[in-house]
Amino acid sequence: MDHLVLEVGTALVLVAIGAIIANKLKFSIIPFLIVLGMLVGPHAPQIGFLDLTFIESNEIISFLGRMGVLFLLFYLGLEFSVGKLMKSGRNIVVGGTIYVAINFVLGLLYGFITGMPWIETLIIAGLLSVSSSAIVAKVLVDLKRTANPETELILGIILFDDIFLALFLTIMSGVLLAGSASIFGIVTSVLISVGYMLLFFIIAKKGAPLLNKWLAIKSNELFIIVVFAVLFFVAGFSETLHVAEAIGALLLGLVFSETEHRDRIERLVVPFRDFFGAVFFFSFGLSIDPATLKDAVWLALGAAILTIVGNFTAGMISGRKAGLSHKASSNIGLTIMARGEFSIVVANLGVSAGLNPVLMPFTALYVLILAIVGPIFAKESKQIYGYLNKIFKWSAPPKKKKIKIPGEQNF
Repeated sequence: MDHLVLEVGTALVLVAIGAIIANKLKFSIIPFLIVLGMLVGPHAPQIGFLDLTFIESNEIISFLGRMGVLFLLFYLGLEFSVGKLMKSGRNIVVGGTIYVAINFVLGLLYGFITGMPWIETLIIAGLLSVSSSAIVAKVLVDLKRTANPETELILGIILFDDIFLALFLTIMSGVLLAGSASIFGIVTSVLISVGYMLLFFIIAKKGAPLLNKWLAIKSNELFIIVVFAVLFFVAGFSETLHVAEAIGALLLGLVFSETEHRDRIERLVVPFRDFFGAVFFFSFGLSIDPATLKDAVWLALGAAILTIVGNFTAGMISGRKAGLSHKASSNIGLTIMARGEFSIVVANLGVSAGLNPVLMPFTALYVLILAIVGPIFAKESKQIYGYLNKIFKWSAPPKKKKIKIPGEQNF
């Protein structure tokens, strides 16, 4: 334990290097950090006084990563509210339902085809159904598409996807973490989990005035201490009810989003979200032994191909249902294709419940493939649409107008 601080410092230096490289390349930070984590760990050599095996510090790095999940989900809760959900238009509900349903069903079919047990099949279906809000948001900003006609629907689908994630994790954590073997036990666990989530929805709608008074703290130092104390207490308490700690964080964010202090909390939380979130992706890669990846290559590649097809199909159907053009509809599927932090959260839930260990390398490869391919497809969406349009004849090319020259006669 003499070099514990040095080990943690070395890990953070690697995280910083990965972040700098990703920023220089203007690419998502997620794949870089996962790969860095995979390259070091127990299988890595010790270089001089730098111990890249991270044996002594592994538990601390993992705990910092868990904090990253809490901050990521807490921030996500701050980003949407019960009010936003109720005001969501019909197109968003329809589009989100189509998107989740297509991807979830394809995930179920893929799990059955590959011979996975039913619980692992549900986990695979879940992680195939949730896109990366962080990557999608970055892509929209980087490509300057925030004003595009399809962007509102894209953000709506992401919101719907996040709500599905909350419900899915709540139900699955009730089933897995409670360890219920009987149908009655499973139903009871699910009802407790769903009831717990509904309680937060009620608090969010009815308790805002009281929370506004409690959080009326002038000192930023005291304010953030109070908010973080409640965050970690609620997350820890949630696990005692067999609800994933990350969902407790998300639900608390949902409650705080209804208060007048939301913007202040969001502003103060962002640095913690970015820092601990980066450690989370690194710690996830650290838990993967590259030697085990060969067992999941074809499984991950097949899932990635299925997701690409499913996302494009879901985007086209959702866009057309909303009255968008074929081109705008194709942009939807190509933009929300990336997978990242939330797929990892779903996989971690399965692994923590003692499910098939192949879920870890499978998810790592799956996320890596789509975190890289997704932004590329979004960037090249115009060319991809042009190529597919030649095949499917969705829209005719614009007709060239003949310019009439004065004095010209038609024969």
